[in-house]
Amino acid sequence: MTARPIRILLAEDQSMVREALAALLGLEPDIDVLVQVARGDEVVDAARAHDVNVALLDIEMPGMTGIEAAAALRTALPDLRIVILTTFGRPGYLRGAMEAGASAFLVKDAPAAQLADAVRKVLRGERVIDPTLAAAALAEGANPLTDREREVLREAESGATNAELAARLHLSAGTVRNYLSTAIQKLAARNRAEAVRVARDKGWL
Repeated sequence: MTARPIRILLAEDQSMVREALAALLGLEPDIDVLVQVARGDEVVDAARAHDVNVALLDIEMPGMTGIEAAAALRTALPDLRIVILTTFGRPGYLRGAMEAGASAFLVKDAPAAQLADAVRKVLRGERVIDPTLAAAALAEGANPLTDREREVLREAESGATNAELAARLHLSAGTVRNYLSTAIQKLAARNRAEAVRVARDKGWL
């Protein structure tokens, strides 16, 4: 009896990249890319509808990030294996992906054979992490920001005033100012804009 092919969901917002990955994976005799989506908030419904057993998720997508989609999948379909693909080798992304339930974390320019092999390994219960990213994550250390500091920084990225941030987050302006000040200090930044940039560059937001 022939083994059933590995059933893949591919989530990537850039159509050319998505189609290229699907074509390359489709050359593997034991892999079938059943469904492709371009938004993170379409991932869970597509995975349910097509009975996939591995989801390949890009990090940065509209609607929901790959890490957020991974967390949603872990809740909705706990047996599904998740592989995160990224163009951005940011250490904080790796830590966030693992915490969200991903079994593998690879850069998009990895050879197709390596990606296919990672898919097979995660189905066997193994973890696959790009070694360069793993080393960088260890060197960088843990995200120093609390959940609330991250939330305030994300909102501050829009350029909103402290009063506007306070209204959005249902906090006092003084509390918002304290969170921003602490985050700026932790990130050794000169101001909130630089703190946002540093946190983004490290994958901590």
